[in-house]
Amino acid sequence: MKAGTESVTARSAAVGVLNAVLGEGMMLSQVALPDGLSGPDRARAERLAAQVLRQMDRIDRVLKPLLRKVPPLAVLNILRLAVWERADGAAAHGVVNEAVALARRGKRTTHLSGLVNAVLRALPELVDLAALPAPQLPRWIRQPLVHAYGREVVSAIEAVQAQVPPVDITPKAGATALPEGELLPTGSIRLASGGQITQLPGYASGDWWVQDAAAAMAVRLMGVQKGEAVLDICAAPGGKTLQLADTGAVVTALDISSPRMARVAENLARTGLSAALVVADALHWAPEDKFDAVLLDAPCSATGTLRRHPDLPFIKDGSEVEGLVALQAALIDRALGWLKPGGRLVYCTCSLLPAEGENQLAAALLRHPGLRVQRPALPWVQAEWITEQGAVRLRPDLWAERGGMDGFFIATLIAP
Repeated sequence: MKAGTESVTARSAAVGVLNAVLGEGMMLSQVALPDGLSGPDRARAERLAAQVLRQMDRIDRVLKPLLRKVPPLAVLNILRLAVWERADGAAAHGVVNEAVALARRGKRTTHLSGLVNAVLRALPELVDLAALPAPQLPRWIRQPLVHAYGREVVSAIEAVQAQVPPVDITPKAGATALPEGELLPTGSIRLASGGQITQLPGYASGDWWVQDAAAAMAVRLMGVQKGEAVLDICAAPGGKTLQLADTGAVVTALDISSPRMARVAENLARTGLSAALVVADALHWAPEDKFDAVLLDAPCSATGTLRRHPDLPFIKDGSEVEGLVALQAALIDRALGWLKPGGRLVYCTCSLLPAEGENQLAAALLRHPGLRVQRPALPWVQAEWITEQGAVRLRPDLWAERGGMDGFFIATLIAP
């Protein structure tokens, strides 16, 4: 296959992904790429689509003065992809030619191929998206965040979320084969460069797994000891289960999704770690014995992971948050009933919304007299991360000079 054909295949697949996300409300992870794409082309298509979504506000600012009216979505997405490629340094003539070819091949776009050609030839020689304001969060996210953290912090969050996030890994205890990267204060490693994850040193031998540094902090704050009985609720895809198993604890991993739990089993096999896997609804399942510690990474709005999931602002509107908050409270109450006296529950969400973090914790303390928060005492926990309640609040703008981190809320609760 010629290089040009490969490029067109990846581009057409990327436009198809954008059409599915923006036109049908599908998540990036749900969009099936066309059969026959090579591995590199699949990765390129996914990368292109994600970058257009991440930079879409800036891209549309570039296109707006060049369009008398907004064209159909399929045409607009061809233009958006082309603007991103120009901003990424691709040669202008190649980008224009491929975009026009894409338009000509589509039944709904062929009659507008001339428009695509004219608009892209009118682009400035230098397309500098970074010089434009960072894309703002949707109002349903931004408004409560401004109220909680202030406009300056929210602007800093948006600046980080406009960047491609780095890849973090969690090394297994005693790992000898590790890819090159920066050892973070928390023990995670931030990789020095990209590339195909499965081809990096130590992946096949199970010496590490991919996990954002913020996500990995929840287990580190648990202080799990060898031999302790630990439950991981909502365990899939399994990063925290692997961490818990790596401590030598006796781990039970619980998740409602059988396909997602299959991924946990695969990761356990690759890393040579072990845990008992249970596929069940935590609201109806009951353990035979109580646990020394329980980790509840509760279902949430995922507003702390937008930098890794740039499709979420376009497919969510906040209407699900109220139901998620109720589910989180029910899971907290159930998990507390499975603890031994003095046992600890680590409740965490990858959300920036106080409703799913600080407010949820305050409500739990009111519902359960005698329940208390254990303030973190680990040396790497920065003072600015600790809330008045004694929980940990992580935001994307923290470690901005290192590439940021996912947004997380983590609270360690001690049962009476």
